[in-house]
Amino acid sequence: MSPVQLIIIGAGSRGTRYAEYALEHPGLAQVVGVAEPRPYFRQRMQQKYNLEAANVVEDWRELAARPKFADAVIIATPDILHKEPAIAFANQGYDILLEKPMAPDPESCRQIVETAQRNNVILAVCHVLRYTHYSQQLKSLISSSLIGEIISVQLLEPVGFWHYAHSFVRGNWRNEATSSFMLLAKSCHDLDWLRYIIGRPCQQVSSFGSLKHFKKENKPPEAGEALRCLDCVYESNCAYSAKRFYLNLYKQGNFGWPLDIITTDLTETGVIAALQNGPYGCCVYESDNDVVDHQVVNLLYEGGATATFTMIATSESRQRQVSIFGTKGELRGNGETIIHYDFLSGLTREIAVDKFETKLSGHGGGDYGVIKSFVEAVATRDPSLILSGPQESLETHLTVFAAERARLENRVLAV
Repeated sequence: MSPVQLIIIGAGSRGTRYAEYALEHPGLAQVVGVAEPRPYFRQRMQQKYNLEAANVVEDWRELAARPKFADAVIIATPDILHKEPAIAFANQGYDILLEKPMAPDPESCRQIVETAQRNNVILAVCHVLRYTHYSQQLKSLISSSLIGEIISVQLLEPVGFWHYAHSFVRGNWRNEATSSFMLLAKSCHDLDWLRYIIGRPCQQVSSFGSLKHFKKENKPPEAGEALRCLDCVYESNCAYSAKRFYLNLYKQGNFGWPLDIITTDLTETGVIAALQNGPYGCCVYESDNDVVDHQVVNLLYEGGATATFTMIATSESRQRQVSIFGTKGELRGNGETIIHYDFLSGLTREIAVDKFETKLSGHGGGDYGVIKSFVEAVATRDPSLILSGPQESLETHLTVFAAERARLENRVLAV
């Protein structure tokens, strides 16, 4: 069987990560083209995968306008730029691996799904949390009736103070107008994961949250009028110091994410220049960010089970934590271990989670799991291998949109 031929649309952090599957498994997948407007990232892909010059372009439209020359595309453009390429390549008959979120509004999500189904192409959404060994083991334990029927679930996403500052105050997802709202950009993963674990559609939602801390009125008075950490006399006392965070990464030799997001010049001079001139050196209290820094979502599922989801920015960065309450017992997990408590015996035991043996270990191995499943589905024409297909992904996106409306309108909404 010939390798599945892939085109990468958007060669940033996510696109390049999925592409690396072809390096680990050259007999299964091959990158044959890339569309990326930034010269450094475009040329890096060309060199890494020895791409023909004609298949290395700035604008994806050039590739979509040609006769079909590959099997599938991986769309990892910015959130607000997913719809147009997804529809164009689906109309050309390409199978599609689409980074989450699908699109920033419900109608665009519906159009993507409708186009993919009309053209009979495989569409997988990168809800990577479904694909981890941890999630698979939890799902298997629940399906075995180990804890009986699920009554309620509590899920916590502690984003982490520095991760939030990096991505959602200084970074690409800081402003809803140029990306999407926080629950969609970061936590559509989580509402999708709850749907997968509970196994039933959501019927009603309510939600509360706001941007509480990361705004100008909370700037320490000692910081004065400084707009950048490098110019701030209070910087050494600030938990959100960009100078300390990024330069410590450099000194420790951690040149991958998130350091490679702020600059392509991974020297000390290059990092300092990025902090002097780019958004990642800005004071977290002086940014144009407007996405929430804390949010709670309450969900009611078909059959009566409930769930609560909490996203919190001001936390230690760590794995998501879940408690699943059943009629016969309880399961608790943190992405690495699962704890089972049995009501009848009163015994508690720890269940080890298998590890992914791969360089693509992001999101607990979910990055590897989603690209592996997608390539296999394309090769065999078997969409059942996809855990995050079009219909259920659309369903969970619509739950996210309803939850955000519920927050803004301060009411309970049907999904």
